[in-house]
Amino acid sequence: MSGGHSTYTPTTGFGKWFDARMPLPRLIHDSFVSYPVPRNLNYAYTFGGILSIMLVAQILTGVVLAMHYAADTTLAFGSVEKIMRDVNSGWLLRYLHSNGASMFFIAVYIHIFRGLYYGSYKAPRELLWILGCIIYLLMMATGFMGYVLPWGQMSGWGATVITGFFTAIPLVGTWIQELLLGGFSVDNPTLNRFFALHYLLPFMIAGVVVLHVWALHVVGQTNPTGIEVKSKTDTVAFTPYATLKDAFAMILFLAFFAYFVFYIPNYLGHPDNYTQFDSLKTPAHIVPEWYFLPFYAILRAITFNIGPIDSKLGGVLAMFGAIAVLFVVPWLDTSKVKSARYRPSYRVFYWLFAINAIFLGWLGSKPAEGWYIPAMQISTLYYFAFFLVVMPVLGLIETPRKTPNSITEAVLEKNRGGSGHLAGATAVPETKG
Repeated sequence: MSGGHSTYTPTTGFGKWFDARMPLPRLIHDSFVSYPVPRNLNYAYTFGGILSIMLVAQILTGVVLAMHYAADTTLAFGSVEKIMRDVNSGWLLRYLHSNGASMFFIAVYIHIFRGLYYGSYKAPRELLWILGCIIYLLMMATGFMGYVLPWGQMSGWGATVITGFFTAIPLVGTWIQELLLGGFSVDNPTLNRFFALHYLLPFMIAGVVVLHVWALHVVGQTNPTGIEVKSKTDTVAFTPYATLKDAFAMILFLAFFAYFVFYIPNYLGHPDNYTQFDSLKTPAHIVPEWYFLPFYAILRAITFNIGPIDSKLGGVLAMFGAIAVLFVVPWLDTSKVKSARYRPSYRVFYWLFAINAIFLGWLGSKPAEGWYIPAMQISTLYYFAFFLVVMPVLGLIETPRKTPNSITEAVLEKNRGGSGHLAGATAVPETKG
């Protein structure tokens, strides 16, 4: 899909002069106008564009907010209040940025789950998937650093708790914690470090996104059937077909985003974070932002020692392992069929995994006591079992349904109303992961 000659033709003298010296318009035209995409893409494939828009929005609002923010423990909380009250449209900028982070993670989780459903990580797209995982990891680091900046109770205590887990790592754990904190406790050096990193990381994300899009355009986009493009009839031009679909999805997503910004801007925050951080007053229940809750539940699920590994180190290893396992998914899935549309058994395990991930998020918001602990442990067990047991074993023993010969055949069959497995395949909700 990446081959072929360019169809870009400059129409003005200046355009020809510029194209001969720096073919940037040609690159944009070939990448976002005439670029061929599978003709059967559904709305689950629009979240890549939505994520690009959200990244730009986060960078722009973040840069403006940084102009008014004071990275000092005696001034940070007050500077945020000043932004809200005294800066022109400061309240809007802050709500766009804080809720934008949540929207960013909502979109990326749908994007990830779509990839898991349609097998977007399989050859030849392994590097594309890995670059996506790197973006996700950078997003998590950026989100954590940003959560500390308002210097509220959850900000300070969240930083205290999370950096404290690094001490469980043998030999270098204490050194890593002190490097992050800039001392022996959360204080002014910590805030300065986190502010610097929070400002820098989005630009690193933008750089990896460029690589991600580049890799996508080299190997071509996957599609709901999981079948590779075989002829020109299997594709349509990116513009106007894909761009119109992306634009419609973006409008709906931005309307959803606007609802939070203008009607419930603090819904996804924690009330304790509207009180200035006090190292002498510990909140009753310390929780991270909602998009970290599944991993927080996994961290707290390990309440027992595993041989020489104590429970604290075991929790840290499980939490980081839950992210690390995503990087090796392309080699864990042994099935030759990409899309879950034609894998009935995998589809059952997949939806159980999706429900389990949401359940882990809910458990992460609860205290580590009572029945919540065994529930965390069972959910953590299934999380890892899905990747380390279900994917490798199911690919060897499952009998997938027959796939169409081409994308065009699948589209024509769907348009005729379909029958058998093709009709059933169209019933998958298009906006799910």
